[in-house]
Amino acid sequence: MAHADPILQIKNIEVRYHEVILVLKGVSIEVPKGGIVALLGANGAGKSTTLKAVSGLLSTEDGKVTDGSIEFEQSPIHNSHAAGISKMGIIQVIEGRRVFEHLTVEENLKVGAHLRKTGSVKEGLELVYHYFPRLFDKRGETAGFISGGEQQMLVVGRALMTEPKLLLLDEPSMGLAPKLISEIFSIITKLNQEQKISILLVEQNAKLALSVAPYAYILETGRIVMDDTSENLKDNEDIKDFYLGMSESGKKSFKNIKHYKRRKRWLT
Repeated sequence: MAHADPILQIKNIEVRYHEVILVLKGVSIEVPKGGIVALLGANGAGKSTTLKAVSGLLSTEDGKVTDGSIEFEQSPIHNSHAAGISKMGIIQVIEGRRVFEHLTVEENLKVGAHLRKTGSVKEGLELVYHYFPRLFDKRGETAGFISGGEQQMLVVGRALMTEPKLLLLDEPSMGLAPKLISEIFSIITKLNQEQKISILLVEQNAKLALSVAPYAYILETGRIVMDDTSENLKDNEDIKDFYLGMSESGKKSFKNIKHYKRRKRWLT
């Protein structure tokens, strides 16, 4: 879908690892300025690779964009280094809650402050603590000893310290209890609405992702096979079967689905 004012445009990119392994095969995605877009798909579909292509982290795994282009605010970035991309305001929150375990919570947050361009470190901390009051209570504790949910809050808070324009969130719900997931996604929605931060969200929990992102793309084995508004995708029988796990009766219906096969109309 073409957006009137996209902050990010991924245009028909191919990504290879070790110059041989083709992982992304002509992926195109747009994120509107100030919007949230979800990228859904099974393990191994290429979701994290897509985020790393945007953030410049592919090079750390001997990966490279070999065709197509990526534009941020109308400027090409697919040949840029990760450090330069982060200075532009693109921040990836990597899957797995990567905190600096031996630093305190507040020291972790201050690490993100080196990319700030306008507000002071104090202002940044006040903003993070506003959205994550639990981090204020834990600010003097060693990050490696706080809970998994608090660590997820910490990595999002650390990203917020950089004054991001675009957040790339990779599986923020992974391994968390439902109550914490709800809390974190509520804050993510507020950051988008109140701070006008654009978000590209990778999430295996399709129901959750579609509840916060107005638009979504479905990625399968390195290709976009469907994209639509979240409301339309929620009503789509393919999505219900294979991603939401719901039959028309509203009950789980995985037992008759041994192998995922996209329907022919997905190829048109």
